[in-house]
Amino acid sequence: MQRRMRRVATALSTVATTLLLSLTFSASPAQAATHNPVVFVHGLSSSSSSWDEWGAYFQEDGYSASEVHAWSYDWAKSNVTTAQQLQTKIQSVLASTGASKVDLVVHSMGALNSRYYLKNLGGTAYVDDFVSTAGVNHGTTVAGWCRWLYTSCSEMYTGSSFLTSLNSGDETPGSVSYASYWSNCDDALTPDTTAILSGATNVEVGCVSHTDMNNDHGVYEQVRDFIA
Repeated sequence: MQRRMRRVATALSTVATTLLLSLTFSASPAQAATHNPVVFVHGLSSSSSSWDEWGAYFQEDGYSASEVHAWSYDWAKSNVTTAQQLQTKIQSVLASTGASKVDLVVHSMGALNSRYYLKNLGGTAYVDDFVSTAGVNHGTTVAGWCRWLYTSCSEMYTGSSFLTSLNSGDETPGSVSYASYWSNCDDALTPDTTAILSGATNVEVGCVSHTDMNNDHGVYEQVRDFIA
């Protein structure tokens, strides 16, 4: 009888252990999805705050705060200087997150310093997706009002030596996935097709103003899906 009781007790103990392990594993939270960190780059006469809405949208859609990075720079300086600072920023983001690459999302003149980084500073090794919103990729004559005041603005003016060099050869170098979103009624870009990049996914989003391009929710959804 005692032997039988011991066998029953052993069997009950085994069942209890199995049940406990089952409950433990089923209660464990699912592994959180991770993303490439997103680095936002603003344009002329702007700051990191211009990305507040999109930063919030990304977090609402599952990105952690550590995966969303907007930064401010001195937009009056040469885009070459800003590109060097961007290089440092991206290395800092990679070091802090442990990621191997970032996604670059830029607005207006931010396309110029970011593309300089990609083309001339080895950035293609550290960027997975590049997205330009209302990017002044081939210049704009609207920059005529400030070309005498700021180096960055002079570089943005149509036909500048900076643009000639930046757009020579391959406009979308490396294995980076490129996209450019542009509006057909962007008064800051003349012509508005200056935003189009050879070799990129170029998307006309309809009539969205220049300043609204990087806070418009419809454009955001397209950008989010592109870098996903």
